Amino acid sequence: MQISTFEDLLYHYPYRYFDRTQVTKIGSIDSTTEYVQLVGTLINISEEGTGRGRRLVATFFDDTGRIELLWFQGAQWMKKQLRENERYIVFGKVSLFNGYFNIAHPEIEVLTADVAAPGMQPVYPTTEKLKIKGITNRSFAKLTAALFERLSPGDVPEIFPGDILGKYNLCNRYSAMRWLHFPDSVEHEQVARYRLKWEELFISQLMIARLRLQHTAQKGWLFSKVGEHFNDFFANHLPFELTGAQKRVLKEIRQDTGSGKQMNRLLQGDVGSGKTIVAIMSMLLALDNGFQACIMAPTEILAQQHYFSIGELLADMGIEVRLLTGNVKGKFRKEILQRLGNGELRIVVGTHALIEDSVQFQNLGLAVIDEQHRFGVDQRSRLWKKNELPPHVLVMTATPIPRTLAMTMYGDLEVSVIDELPPGRKEIKTVHRRDSNRMGVMEFMRNEVDKGRQAYIVYPLIEESEKMDYESLMAGYEQVKIWFNENKYRIAMVHGRQEAGERERNMQRFVKGEANIMVATTVIEVGVNVPNASVMLIESAERFGLSQMHQLRGRVGRGADQSYCILLTGNKISEESYKRIKIMVSTTDGFKIAEEDLAMRGPGDMYGTKQSGVLKFKLADIVADSAILEQTRIAATQLLTADPRLDMPQHQGIKYMLSQQGKQSHWGKIS
Repeated sequence: MQISTFEDLLYHYPYRYFDRTQVTKIGSIDSTTEYVQLVGTLINISEEGTGRGRRLVATFFDDTGRIELLWFQGAQWMKKQLRENERYIVFGKVSLFNGYFNIAHPEIEVLTADVAAPGMQPVYPTTEKLKIKGITNRSFAKLTAALFERLSPGDVPEIFPGDILGKYNLCNRYSAMRWLHFPDSVEHEQVARYRLKWEELFISQLMIARLRLQHTAQKGWLFSKVGEHFNDFFANHLPFELTGAQKRVLKEIRQDTGSGKQMNRLLQGDVGSGKTIVAIMSMLLALDNGFQACIMAPTEILAQQHYFSIGELLADMGIEVRLLTGNVKGKFRKEILQRLGNGELRIVVGTHALIEDSVQFQNLGLAVIDEQHRFGVDQRSRLWKKNELPPHVLVMTATPIPRTLAMTMYGDLEVSVIDELPPGRKEIKTVHRRDSNRMGVMEFMRNEVDKGRQAYIVYPLIEESEKMDYESLMAGYEQVKIWFNENKYRIAMVHGRQEAGERERNMQRFVKGEANIMVATTVIEVGVNVPNASVMLIESAERFGLSQMHQLRGRVGRGADQSYCILLTGNKISEESYKRIKIMVSTTDGFKIAEEDLAMRGPGDMYGTKQSGVLKFKLADIVADSAILEQTRIAATQLLTADPRLDMPQHQGIKYMLSQQGKQSHWGKIS
């Protein structure tokens, strides 16, 4: 458990408490009861069932009634641990089956004299392996209690000065540690937990605020004027009037690039909100000031999409745009590299190919990075080295990031948000249909295609079971061919097992309108712009996450026609799946959906941060503790404004804590 010092043991916090005042009597359990803590005797321990249905069953009773305890996993091991007619404390979630209450996989511990003592007894995380070795929850409690007998307040020094403790009503650090492990009351435990959460979030916000200060101190190219290219495009070539949000973001970018400091800005905007226009106008600003600009996308398909749309918009202005990807070879590649190097080529669109050492610019002033989460920090930072001073950086994402997460993960970036859709866009109608309605769904889709529209049918992907997904896609494809006669309708299929060339050809058939229907898995990049596509059918929608469904929905609704997203599920789905479907049907606001997703799944599951080591808080939760997060962000900024280097004597404890954190990677640094 990575506990090798006294300090590690101190930071091994209990996750709940056994409180004698909170014991439930079995007789009082009813259909509204959720979690219970019981004290009673165990009898009738036996194994039931065979094969995968094998389980351990025991009866647990007190003076008011009895309840069944069940173990499906580790039944053999549990059987060896339990003793009939022994007194135990049990904690778990109550379920009702065939009219009887039971608790599956309860926490269970022998009732001993010290556990039975009044007050709040800590319950510590442990593992099955440690339990086998005799190191139980009680072992941790005894070790920690022995440690506190040796400790004095001076051994757990305070890191915050008195003004912070007073202003934010925080108890001292020693008391917080002691009360979190061995609280005298619920109130003491809450005070301790608040203090230690505040400390965790404050240190993380201080790290981010320091990075932000470093960025604002980074010298950058001065874009001193708004010139001919920008003004000509604005006056004569805009395909539609800018929204208020787009104008606001452009103003922020102009202020950044005109400050003499390097811009490092994150642009968030829902699918179809018009981020590309903002990127184009930012690139024209670079051209007006004598610089080159580039836009880097994570896939060839997305890079091509940008290349065609940007080239089309700038064609009448005589501004040449070229595409540089891994597939551009020979004399074409040589020519592009030569013209970038001598400054003749001003705008280039590309993939990872742009960061190769052979790609040299004469004077790169702005780098735009699309779908930034698909690039590693190292890849992004290589663009910095393409000029003597780093270029301005605009990173864009169509995956809305909830405010609390943006403050924690991307706090060192300035953040702009496009929160309006361009005028004339109709809201996509989203409906939930079950398998029993499949005939009606297919007829509706056929009517749309008969009007000359196009449709997507997307199947889920479970990475562990690519073979199963492939089979379900092929079965689905055959079914689609029954509904849509191939003599009349043209169907393109795209999936991860195809050769890249075949996948690209099928994709282009759909983009060019040569195919009416695209059948695909989510393994492919469906970020193509097909304004004529008006139906997105998501098969087995219960298997998709909220953000994924929202991204898929954004593939339609790009033209003037009314568009539809149909979430097709099995006839019976879980409560959690139904909750996700309900959210999707009720709103098309990506930020609301991202907030709901964060609340349901947590930051680790949403953004893969559990694996990457980001947001490793022991106590704090950025969703539940968003008010503390906001408070610590302000406090950290104020502290660094008053003492940027943390040189004041009263800030030495904070400086030390920060130096310990600094040994970990600077995950907040984005580009």
